[in-house]
Amino acid sequence: MKSLAVTLADPPKPGAAGVLPAQPLTIAHKFGGTSVLNAERYRHVASLLVAREEAVQATVVSAMKGVTDDLIGLAMAAAANTTSWRERLAQLRERHVVAANALLGEKAAATLEWFEARFTELGEVLHALSVLGTPPREALELVQGLGEVYSARLLADYLAAQGEDVAMLDARDVLVVRHGDLGVDVDWSESGAKFAAWREAHPARRVVITGFVARDDSGRVTILGRNGSDYSGAIFAALFHAQELHIWTDVDGVLSADPRLVPEAVPLAALSYHEACELAYFGAKVVHPQTMTPAITRGTPILIRNTFRPDHPGTRIAAVGDDAGPVKGLTLCPDLALVNLEGAGMIGVPGTAERVFAALRDARVSVVMISQGSSEHSICCVVRESEAQVARVALEHAFVRELANGQVQSVQLTRRISVLAAVGDGMAGTPGVAARLFETLGRARVNIRAIAQGASERNISVAIASDDADKALRAAHAGFWLSPQTLSVGVIGPGKVGAALLDQIHAAVGRLKQTANLDLRLRAVASRQKMWLDEFGETGNWQQRLADSPTPTDLDAFVRHLQSAHLPHTVIIDCSASNSVAERYPEWLAAGIHVITPNKQAGAGPLERYRAIRAACHSSGARFRYEATVGAGLPVVTTLRDLLDTGDELVAIEGIFSGTLAWLFNRYDGSKPFSALVREAHAMGYTEPDPRDDLSGTDVARKLVILAREAGNALSLNEVQVQSLVPEGLRSAAADAFMARLEELDAPMAARHATATRAGNVLRYVARLDKDGKASVGLVELPGDHAFAHLRLTDNIVLFSTRRYCENPLVVQGPGAGPEVTAAGVFADLLRVAAALGARV
Repeated sequence: MKSLAVTLADPPKPGAAGVLPAQPLTIAHKFGGTSVLNAERYRHVASLLVAREEAVQATVVSAMKGVTDDLIGLAMAAAANTTSWRERLAQLRERHVVAANALLGEKAAATLEWFEARFTELGEVLHALSVLGTPPREALELVQGLGEVYSARLLADYLAAQGEDVAMLDARDVLVVRHGDLGVDVDWSESGAKFAAWREAHPARRVVITGFVARDDSGRVTILGRNGSDYSGAIFAALFHAQELHIWTDVDGVLSADPRLVPEAVPLAALSYHEACELAYFGAKVVHPQTMTPAITRGTPILIRNTFRPDHPGTRIAAVGDDAGPVKGLTLCPDLALVNLEGAGMIGVPGTAERVFAALRDARVSVVMISQGSSEHSICCVVRESEAQVARVALEHAFVRELANGQVQSVQLTRRISVLAAVGDGMAGTPGVAARLFETLGRARVNIRAIAQGASERNISVAIASDDADKALRAAHAGFWLSPQTLSVGVIGPGKVGAALLDQIHAAVGRLKQTANLDLRLRAVASRQKMWLDEFGETGNWQQRLADSPTPTDLDAFVRHLQSAHLPHTVIIDCSASNSVAERYPEWLAAGIHVITPNKQAGAGPLERYRAIRAACHSSGARFRYEATVGAGLPVVTTLRDLLDTGDELVAIEGIFSGTLAWLFNRYDGSKPFSALVREAHAMGYTEPDPRDDLSGTDVARKLVILAREAGNALSLNEVQVQSLVPEGLRSAAADAFMARLEELDAPMAARHATATRAGNVLRYVARLDKDGKASVGLVELPGDHAFAHLRLTDNIVLFSTRRYCENPLVVQGPGAGPEVTAAGVFADLLRVAAALGARV
């Protein structure tokens, strides 16, 4: 690079007034293969160039998409002496002839003649290869670089036919390079002299240049290797002293992540050279660092533009980026392995790291990432998986003596590793960036195997299992708010509550993505009989899709599908009342799946299962949210949890926990039979599917058990004293038979009501839990001025008596029944989980 700084012209010096003299606007352009796919694309490229007001325009072109591969295949087929190479050569010739005719029409004669001569020469070279049997490197490079020559000729001739002042520059006439250990090295002195002579003879305003090709210092045709056309663009931008280099491709610039893995990846407005190099090293679709070397040396900005959206500003890469961040982008490097040298005898021994790297260097193994703890107990190197075994053998050989005497315990090899890199100049000096990355990966249950961060702080790299790579990338991308936090959501039980919830999610999903950075993907819905699975997470028209689905419900397949997309977080919402579904909660939570439910079976079911659920949450970090199991949409569980977490002591809980029973006894005044009110409540969806779950007091008892366990009591449902409102003879009847015999409830209830009325009292179904854990639910008489006596319709009310709230209990009151209210409580739990995972809710 020193020769570049010496041989290129010095920057213009300020004049007498201290102002730089005006320079003619010279812009270099480079168009990739997709930009020149066919005649239509050539016309489009030409129209872009002609529309630009530039004093000098240098345009480097790639071969038409696929042509370089075709040329390599031709050379290999000819060397193998297969009969197909002549037919393939004719097809390649025809493709260029068709493009020339389509572009130039009546003016195509000279171009067609030129192509005829070039393909005749190519045929002679291929014939020679068929005689030789093996393509020498020089011949292969000669052949594979011809696509750029053909492409430049097509574009230059088309511009000339449009009356433009244009010249075609074959880079093989001016560009001299050498191949070294670090890649292609440009002989800037000789190339500069040849270019100056060529330019003097060809002073056209527009110059079309062949990318990818050059000559070595012996005069033989060669190529620039990987990303050679981009590199050609940077080289000729330097030779032309261009003010900018525009690299035209098929995307809107550099993206914050691979859009194939993160569809929500966003274009970046600006990057520094350092940021672009870091991203490119780990495989992001950015210009290769070698391409940027001439631009970095001269400070030439590089603009990554979209040929098909020329109005988009693209990404500007320059010495200084912008202040967006702190993380600009994330990228993955797959197909790696981790080699770990470990031993107590390495601690404090000088030269150990040197021996490790020398052994890998001698084995020609490239090290992607290095990590070593301050204890010096181990040195970890990440290498290409294809080189992993060579690396291990090299280290075992280098430390054979230490392995034998126990100073080094082992050389461990772990395959299927990927490296996730977070890159951004804004990371330097910004506290908490690493913490956010690690927290985000932890919440997504991604285990980090090794960590590396340089002193520049612009790159944090972590080695992770390849099976977790896609999920980790998406989680980190959302964690730095580069894309919405994405949840893979499955709903079980699309009954009244489930249906209301799905409708609420559908109505809110667009707003949440825009305002809360939250992307809810509804990827599965399961009823008792069937389920539908969706790849894209669309929330609309779920009823019809479920009705049309031929797939029987299989909860194992349901869960596999939810996790199959490698989305960072999975949530199952159980809106059923099924005990068998609740049995699966510990398994799901242990797997890191968040569970949200209004189903009381888990919270009030067997104590052993409840403890298993808690243990699974503790071990995995998954959230189990069940606010709607007690008070529908009311913050009953949350309020109790807040009281206890802040050090308060519970004295008693007393309340009306059933919106159904609250509605019934608020309405029951003796004027209408009690059975008629039960039927009315059932029709409005206030009751459980079987009203006996409400009337028996079992539902209320379950809610009291849930609160008791939340308060630290090991209470089971059979320990609650429950007064049932269902007559003995109806308790074991079928649901239809019970509904048909509802009138049998009327006489006993009328008698209870009459007794309470004579005493000036009201009937209410009340649950109580005292400080000793004694629990009861039943129908009681309360004075007319009691807090429970004047509730509105389906209101639930809970009184928390605590050490702080002793004389005046803390009251939570509001509607406690109805699908919409309960669904809203479940939805609120979903948003709480999302907020804990990083959404801006």
